[in-house]
Amino acid sequence: MLIFPNAKINLGLNIISRRSDGFHNIQTVLYPVNIKEALEIVEAGELLFSSSGIPVPGIPDENLCLKVYHLLSKEFKLPFVHIHLHKQIPVGAGLGGGSADAAFCIRLLNQKFSLGLSVSQMQDYARQLGSDCAFFIENRPVLASAKGDVFKPINLSLKNYFVILVMPPIHVGTADAYQNVKPALSDFNLEELESLAVDQWKDYLVNDFEEPVFGLYPQIKTIKDELYQSGALYASMSGSGASVFGIFNKEIKLPNLETNNQVFYGI
Repeated sequence: MLIFPNAKINLGLNIISRRSDGFHNIQTVLYPVNIKEALEIVEAGELLFSSSGIPVPGIPDENLCLKVYHLLSKEFKLPFVHIHLHKQIPVGAGLGGGSADAAFCIRLLNQKFSLGLSVSQMQDYARQLGSDCAFFIENRPVLASAKGDVFKPINLSLKNYFVILVMPPIHVGTADAYQNVKPALSDFNLEELESLAVDQWKDYLVNDFEEPVFGLYPQIKTIKDELYQSGALYASMSGSGASVFGIFNKEIKLPNLETNNQVFYGI
């Protein structure tokens, strides 16, 4: 059985405060985008994980998809399976690829073996694996708060816009990005985002990771500047980077940015 995990982008990202559990309280809008990879699960004689496409970081035996299997097998009698991931979502990009894989693995195991898990139950499992994993269970635009795992639906659609994402050859570690952020309350409540036109977003939305990450990697800021110079209504780094997206009111090609970067059009 086959499923296609997709990426997400962040529309604004405010790091509000440090938590006693070592995480941070944040506020962000999570929005699903059409950059996808493929995840297949078939029954097998032993538990296996394999991958193709973009190299998957870390030890294969510790992959999030296997963690999903072990988590669910504590409560359900699952047969051995072979999990294969064809990875296409860039790593270290702020696009949530690993979290998407974990959440879609929960969805796929639930469907394949008729586990009868509800959306909220699948979200509870996903929250044990990563702060934004639970988002990919319903996979629709939400205002995310707390650790990024408490959701409120938001009425927001970019279907009439042309979104471009640029991934430079840079890997930004989330932990490293957090070390250089100074938590603070934002002047703008992201709940108000749905009442603003997209071309107003640049005056209100802030990704708190941008300032420290741009300081370490000025070329990421250059990409954002070039997107605006090319006519973007709004441009931002996604998550803790390194990817940067631009929202345009018409289809456009940016060959200058293709030279040293991976560019995804119409995501």
